[in-house]
Amino acid sequence: MPKMKTNSSAKKRFKVTGSGKVKRAKAYKRHILTKKSTKRKRALTQDGLVHVTDLSNVRFMLRIGK
Repeated sequence: MPKMKTNSSAKKRFKVTGSGKVKRAKAYKRHILTKKSTKRKRALTQDGLVHVTDLSNVRFMLRIGK
């Protein structure tokens, strides 16, 4: 039986931390930045974590354990 392939789009978007949590980039920082405050844009630069409700789907796409 061949190995399962990792979802290519998922491996570009998510990283797994040492403790097993999944990091992601925040949205809304690509364009139309002039109307957003500096504080808001700076906050969007920081990484977020994948929410618990989405975690099982992301882990499946990355083929992380079970």
